[in-house]
Amino acid sequence: MIAFKKKYFFIIETINDIDLKKFKKFNKFNIIYRNKNYLENIDKLKKFVQLCRSKHISFFVANNVSLVKMINANGLYISSHNTKIYHYLLNNKKYKLIGSAHNLSEFNFKKRQGCSEILFSRIFKTDYKNKKDYLGLIKFNLLIKNFGFKLTPLGGIKKDNFRIMSNVNSNGFALSGQIKRDNYFNKILY
Repeated sequence: MIAFKKKYFFIIETINDIDLKKFKKFNKFNIIYRNKNYLENIDKLKKFVQLCRSKHISFFVANNVSLVKMINANGLYISSHNTKIYHYLLNNKKYKLIGSAHNLSEFNFKKRQGCSEILFSRIFKTDYKNKKDYLGLIKFNLLIKNFGFKLTPLGGIKKDNFRIMSNVNSNGFALSGQIKRDNYFNKILY
């Protein structure tokens, strides 16, 4: 069973992590560029963003407002550890703010930061050594019901639990490292 959703978020570290040529033109794909260690060529990044626009793919940059403006990205992704309030972007209709949270206090703070959508982590168990807790399907669905806010599940979504995603009461889901490691998602989503 395939989990069809209205939105898919792919978190990448370099533009080489994902092949845009495989994407069909849909308004459901979003790329979050979360580059920590590698200095990307700005001209290549601008061309990548233009290709995203031509395919109706939204492109977000993590925690770097100057890069958002420089490459004309769709918006800013505010990670869970980022506690800065971006007042000058809150009322700017040109840029969209999305964020991530791991608990209720981070969720409330992301709302104060002006995030229109929040990636909530971890829905399933992950392989990270220090991050063993996760919500599971039932708790995640209860959070969505109680918050009344756009929450997108992130964390631990793999080939063996992907079929369960159709039971999640969200309009989408997010993949980070798994999109690079597993060709299974390439076959389904492109």
